Amino acid sequence: MLIECSNIKKSFQGIDLLTDISFKVDDHDKIAIIGVNGAGKTTLFRIICGLMRANCGNIQYDHKDIALQAEYYRSILGFLPQDFRYYPDFTGLNFMMYIASLKGLNGKIAKKRCLDLLIQVGLDDVKNKKIRKYSGGMKQRLGIAQAMINNPEILILDEPTVGLDPKERVKFRKLISSFASEKIVLLSTHIVSDIEYIADEIIILKKGRIENTGTITYLLKDINKCVWECLVPEKEVNRIEQVYTVSNRKYGEDGVVLRLISREKPFANAKQVDPVLEDLYLFYFREGE
Repeated sequence: MLIECSNIKKSFQGIDLLTDISFKVDDHDKIAIIGVNGAGKTTLFRIICGLMRANCGNIQYDHKDIALQAEYYRSILGFLPQDFRYYPDFTGLNFMMYIASLKGLNGKIAKKRCLDLLIQVGLDDVKNKKIRKYSGGMKQRLGIAQAMINNPEILILDEPTVGLDPKERVKFRKLISSFASEKIVLLSTHIVSDIEYIADEIIILKKGRIENTGTITYLLKDINKCVWECLVPEKEVNRIEQVYTVSNRKYGEDGVVLRLISREKPFANAKQVDPVLEDLYLFYFREGE
């Protein structure tokens, strides 16, 4: 299995949404695409899924353009969109059976597959309840179940944990990991805590361009000398935050300990500290950028 994105460009009404996007995803790779809202993540996923055409470039699966194998490509693709749509008066089971019919599964096989998936995502006890009565986390779990209905080789998840509380996010991450072992997984998110539990590599997408790509370890090494902690007077905090990207502040009796992102040493008393994923995110996506 191999997905290749080559020189993807997309514009709308004169605005560039994606520019020169190129990367490869091999067998069993789990790739997280991170970026702020509006970075182009959803547009890129819609192009990879064949739901939108690029102005330039192409997507290939196993060295063949997806447009030339559209029916087959759809049959091995599972997609959870950010704006997951459902019929509120359908029960969970009826909705799953409806999706199964769209995917071409026959009756007996479809029902067994639907019931098995509802058990796996923890919705077996509410399978006959109308979806409008589901919580946000339950709807997201139904979303990943419908994406898995055809046991896809490629699983694409667009902001799958957005809007979930921490407990539901943990459940959802475990669920994704359990489904993802034998698949190509592409995940977009701006919630950095989700990444380390799922992704092997990260693509940093900023203003429609790839800023950097690599493993978590590699990307953290890239900012290894850019994270500092320093003690400052409380009255200076607001002024400092106008100048530097501050990822954390901790109040104490002697002042405020600030965690700063800066290529240069910000103050004489600043000490370098090991970066974490949240620092990486803020390094690339400073406020207002």
